[in-house]
Amino acid sequence: MSHLSFQLVETADRVNSFIKEVVELEREPALLYRAARHIIDAGGKRLRPFLVLKSCKLVGGREEDAIPTAAALELLHTFTLIHDDIMDEDEKRRGLPTVHTKWGVPTAIVSGDLLFAKVFETITKYSDLERVSPKRILQVLRNVSDATVTICEGQTFDMMFEHKRTILEKEYFKMIQAKTAALFETSAKCGGILGGAKESQVALLGKYGYCAGIAFQLVDDVLGLTANEKALGKPVGSDIREGKRTLIIVHALKHASRSQRKKILETLGNSSSSPTKTKEIVGLVTSLGSIKYVEDKAKEYIEESKKALSNFSDTKEREALINLADLIFARKH
Repeated sequence: MSHLSFQLVETADRVNSFIKEVVELEREPALLYRAARHIIDAGGKRLRPFLVLKSCKLVGGREEDAIPTAAALELLHTFTLIHDDIMDEDEKRRGLPTVHTKWGVPTAIVSGDLLFAKVFETITKYSDLERVSPKRILQVLRNVSDATVTICEGQTFDMMFEHKRTILEKEYFKMIQAKTAALFETSAKCGGILGGAKESQVALLGKYGYCAGIAFQLVDDVLGLTANEKALGKPVGSDIREGKRTLIIVHALKHASRSQRKKILETLGNSSSSPTKTKEIVGLVTSLGSIKYVEDKAKEYIEESKKALSNFSDTKEREALINLADLIFARKH
């Protein structure tokens, strides 16, 4: 196990233990809390909490002071996943049935709402105000609420794009900046705020998280078409069947011939499309250079994210964040 992998596991264990205290299975109604914990207990890398803790320590803070916010941002992320799965009608997440598949849509909606409420309860109730000033906590709350609004905007853009035949590359980036990158950016910034960072340092950490988040989504789009289904934890090619206008599709439609474009559009958004047909489209977008184009873009953003850390001292935390950026690009699921 690499040092980064060990650190990720260690962070996940700490955050998971804290979340178990915050979202208790012993509380009634048990159905609600089981549903809320379902995706959390299924695992996950806990990348956003890792960003919070390492960013905090990078600027001289204590990781212990950032644990409540780290856990809260994982709860926020999980809330978005539960509701995303409902909207996308996905049946699997992290290799398990999605919450709405297992317990029904009404329970899934309420369990997501519970986690959203727990985000703010966790930050305000469990942060140590003797060690972390209320001013910093207020800054964190502002950043988290702003990010939540931005994520909602991004999700709406994503849904709207499914009904548009043509999406521009700049429109796609506007969507993922909101839907995905915002939470990475906020995680890094909140860690810096809790660690007592200067405003300029918080901005640099935000840029690191933002660029890493863009790269994360680009890689995610590639994996959605090329990964091993068992490793991915959800059906490969579901983005095509759901009509997602990923950058791969945006690039492919722009460079396709008329007949190729027709083939792509016939399959895109067709939920009854066969695995063979979906595989054919994957082959087509690959031949158009669209997957390589997106991989190259992801690499550019990873390099930008690492560059944002160049003004920080050469510490173990800086190395961990740089290694995390590399891991985001190299991941297989």
